[in-house]
Amino acid sequence: MSTGYVYDPVFLKHDLRGHPENAQRLVRVTRLLEETGTLARLTAVQARDVSADELAWNHTPDYVAQVRSVAERGGGHLDLDTYVGVDSYAAASKAAGGLIDLAAAVLEGRLDNGFGLVRPPGHHALRGRGMGFCLFNNVALAAYAALEAHGLERVLIVDFDVHHGNGTQDSFDEDPRVLYFSTHQYPHYPGTGHWQEIGRGEGQGTTANVPLPHGVGDAGFSLIFEDFLWLLAERYRPQLILVSAGYDAHWADPLAGIQLSVTGYAQLARSLKSLAEALCDGRIVFTLEGGYNLDVLAYGVLNTFKVLLGDGEIVDPLGPAPRREQPVDDLVEHLKGVHRLV
Repeated sequence: MSTGYVYDPVFLKHDLRGHPENAQRLVRVTRLLEETGTLARLTAVQARDVSADELAWNHTPDYVAQVRSVAERGGGHLDLDTYVGVDSYAAASKAAGGLIDLAAAVLEGRLDNGFGLVRPPGHHALRGRGMGFCLFNNVALAAYAALEAHGLERVLIVDFDVHHGNGTQDSFDEDPRVLYFSTHQYPHYPGTGHWQEIGRGEGQGTTANVPLPHGVGDAGFSLIFEDFLWLLAERYRPQLILVSAGYDAHWADPLAGIQLSVTGYAQLARSLKSLAEALCDGRIVFTLEGGYNLDVLAYGVLNTFKVLLGDGEIVDPLGPAPRREQPVDDLVEHLKGVHRLV
């Protein structure tokens, strides 16, 4: 398999000591990829600045100017959680532009699949507001590029971050060209993502939220993906799959209470890769979102690359969740009824 990645040193310059979303997240990931020889097997796609026209697909000019202005003034906060440093605008610009180009390389057949090792993350960013550690919505911009610049008609976005991607959902809430699927702890930050949120207007039915109680783990996620997501995707027939990959649903992550293991994350990647092979010629691109235990994050990303490369071996030094997980059988059956899959 030909697997690409996007990385740029400017992503490390977006940093705030003591903040959970800091540069050490990506330092730890890239170090493990280098130590295991994985990075040498990948094809680099250069990160480039996103254009004003591309940003306008998903963000208002006033908001873009605000982020740039705060950076130029020496930094500050957009809210209590979301910081902007001197180099944050440059990092966010290259994160978005790089992911757009990585998806383009997959769509044009130059790569089989890929993973954007980008920061800052994006799935909470609204059209006119940054929040939840996010500045520009990378995955939404990549989806718009696939639709507007490459002529696609249907894109599936799968978001397995432990926090609901409210920004991404808002971007496509009324747009049937994107099926947005999210698994997330609920109720939890940012408080959105109820199962009743299924899209509006022409987009009704193309948002599928899976709000999870505390304690759901590997078996529950496997059931959700195999017995719900696959049915949705087979009906929708996407031409590209984009994945907001957050590794904060792991049992050892400090910011939430879901019980995935590193092995469970690898199984999600396998399921999504198989889904892409079945429905859209294998065209799938991951992008980094959350994940705040550095070992979990590094091994989660490593194993995702192993899956994309076609490796069979999975490395999970943390092991299974220490607590019994909560079942989700009733939730899955309910959601299948909501989305008319039964």
